[in-house]
Amino acid sequence: MTAVENTAAATTASAEPTAITDEEIFAGHLGGKLSVQLAAPLETQRDLSIAYTPGVAQVSRAIAADPTLAKRYTWTDRLVAVVSDGSAVLGLGDIGPRASLPVMEGKAALFKKFAGLDSIPIVLDTHDSDEIVETIVRLRHSFGAVNLEDISAPRCFEIERRVIDALDCPVMHDDQHGTAIVVLAALTGAARVQGRALSGLRVVVSGAGAAGVACTNILLAAGISDVVVLDSKGVISAGRSDLGDVKADLAARTNPRGVSGGPGDALAEADVFLGLSAGTVDESYIASMASQAIVFALSNPDPEIHPEVAGKYAAIVATGRSDFPNQINNVLAFPGVFKGALDAGARRITEGMKLAAAEAILSVLGDELAADKIVPSPLDPRVAPAVADAVAAAARAEGVA
Repeated sequence: MTAVENTAAATTASAEPTAITDEEIFAGHLGGKLSVQLAAPLETQRDLSIAYTPGVAQVSRAIAADPTLAKRYTWTDRLVAVVSDGSAVLGLGDIGPRASLPVMEGKAALFKKFAGLDSIPIVLDTHDSDEIVETIVRLRHSFGAVNLEDISAPRCFEIERRVIDALDCPVMHDDQHGTAIVVLAALTGAARVQGRALSGLRVVVSGAGAAGVACTNILLAAGISDVVVLDSKGVISAGRSDLGDVKADLAARTNPRGVSGGPGDALAEADVFLGLSAGTVDESYIASMASQAIVFALSNPDPEIHPEVAGKYAAIVATGRSDFPNQINNVLAFPGVFKGALDAGARRITEGMKLAAAEAILSVLGDELAADKIVPSPLDPRVAPAVADAVAAAARAEGVA
């Protein structure tokens, strides 16, 4: 790390958050957060003739004769489409495409800041899965990758699967997989701090939406076999008759001890609580967890349990907020994941690439790993390059590059 990066990292770690006023917030969004900048000069008549007519016609003819040249002579190979229907935006719910656009602009800004990738926000005025998939497919030649964003469950699972099947480029629903990657990195870090193996942990996941399902899947893939998932009606188990296809699949692959009931039953002697819902968890349930418990209360802006309360019983606590230690934030994952996939020319983003991303996030910390620092800061400049390199290597190793 350079001296500048050391200083930046130290400043990030030590800076106390200050109150942000409404005036600052709206001023920061005035006119939007994005703009298009030129990558080629347009100062002279000669410049114009090269960039536009007549010169551009030669490039168009070349691409028409050999479509693969579009990767070299247009920006599509490095362009990410950030696509949403505005149906599950942050904790605001279904606020529609127009109101979701500031969030998508913010996502695009993060792509540029942390991975140097250009991206275009695309908000769609439909909740129809067929229309969303068809629109993305028809736009394929305008971008090199698709970041699906803030699409409600369970439609998000079907839409992501169908878009992946239809396209020959990286596609990822970040609410699912970005969250899952960072959660796995953080839980691995917490386990290493405590000298424990992931495989021996008893994990309770509260929430069976997009993030809950994806986190459960990646924890199972990482070797954790004892995972219990809760929805608003209690433990998801094979004995329930009210489960849709997604939850029925979860029931078949989780809850090996046959736990039933509610959160109190699930959390008794559990090692890990992973909160991915808008609900709350009773303090007494956290108190009933095993010794050296790990609590990830990730609901934003209000965690399922206040971290100071959780800290009375748990050895390690994380939230999604920046004003407490151990912030679990998707920006640790998605910029590097997409950059690595595009660097490798990957046709898709695999489970192996996601696992590699999680390990890369954690690797950045090295000797800095501690109970109050189980993942790097979201502003750590080391993270995206490390993730991109690991993801690209995994793509090549898996033969999808």
